[in-house]
Amino acid sequence: MDRLGYRLQRLPLHLLIIIFCAIWIVPTIGLILNSFRSVSDMGQSGWWTTLFPPHGFSFASYQQVLNLEGVTPSIVSSVLITVPATVIQLAIATMGAYAFAWMNFPGRNIFFIVIVGLMVVPIQMTLIPVLQFFKAIGLNGTIISVWLAHSGYGLPFEVFLLRNYLGGLPDLLVALTFLGTSPNRPFTVVITQLVTSFGGGWQFLTAAAVLQMALPLAVFIFLQRYFVRGITSGSVKG
Repeated sequence: MDRLGYRLQRLPLHLLIIIFCAIWIVPTIGLILNSFRSVSDMGQSGWWTTLFPPHGFSFASYQQVLNLEGVTPSIVSSVLITVPATVIQLAIATMGAYAFAWMNFPGRNIFFIVIVGLMVVPIQMTLIPVLQFFKAIGLNGTIISVWLAHSGYGLPFEVFLLRNYLGGLPDLLVALTFLGTSPNRPFTVVITQLVTSFGGGWQFLTAAAVLQMALPLAVFIFLQRYFVRGITSGSVKG
């Protein structure tokens, strides 16, 4: 009886959560379903009518979009940018996090603090210096510069996250060290095999995300009057 009463007590909360989830997801469902409808069908009835026969699905919109000039090259460019940039970030961040977690070298903690501190630097402050650097070395306007920019801006957070995760694997790595393996052996045998593990650790990811945005948000809240004053002082007055 107590268990039933507890469930009934929490029923309004669960219903409220379901309502909020529906409010959040219903527009997305409508967007997806409308993409499979013709213009005439969209003008005659709502998207929810496609859930019942006759559904009236059509791929004409997708065919027209893909046949537009510049769409396919844009998709290819996105793939050529995102895939290499992601691979570069993961490779460098994994090796850097392993070094900070398990290798002893002078200034390790100082370097790690500097990397963590880079997470609170606004990206907008570094865009012009980075552009000037790319122009100086002749990479301006190339896809390599986009790879390097994406990798550079994402590395501090990834190193911070992976270092804390790899630091929680002490027993196995210490055992490999006692077996007389080289410093690179635990990385290649243990760390790289963790790429197939998925799920878990979301509490650390969310906590790190909150920490990343906490300081810029606090600075903006307490100094917003100066932001507004700076914006209005440079505006054109009639």
